[in-house]
Amino acid sequence: MTISFSGSELINIALGIEGRGVAFYESMADSTQNANAREVFRYLADMEREHLQTFQGMLAEADKFQFSETTGEHAVYLQTLVDSAVFSDDLITGKLTGGVESDVAALDLSIGAEKDSILFYYEMRDLMPQQAQATVNKIIAEEKSHLRQLSELKKKLAGL
Repeated sequence: MTISFSGSELINIALGIEGRGVAFYESMADSTQNANAREVFRYLADMEREHLQTFQGMLAEADKFQFSETTGEHAVYLQTLVDSAVFSDDLITGKLTGGVESDVAALDLSIGAEKDSILFYYEMRDLMPQQAQATVNKIIAEEKSHLRQLSELKKKLAGL
């Protein structure tokens, strides 16, 4: 199996991930009664907005990039990451309409989504040309920071 993504396709996938992340984190901020959790969720929504702007800036140049073609198991893996869509529409719709049973459960969902986004961005980076990899590396570092913040907040709220 061979899969070839154009530059704009990959960037548009990233834009979708970040846009759904904004909606998810804003929903979580609006639904929590805990001031610390609300502050972290709002901060993360703002960071996702910054990532949206970064990827939007890359979009104009994306199709000029020469992207690597993916084959075999790597292609299947990347397609699976794309299909799972990190912050899936089902996740967002379900959480926006039904709420989350606790702040710790919301943090678990957030931690999972951040891990998935990190995996996707690593794969995306490896397909991108050298000149674009530094930008994606910066976003990966920020996503790792989000993961640490969420984990620390979860420990604090769970009393660990």
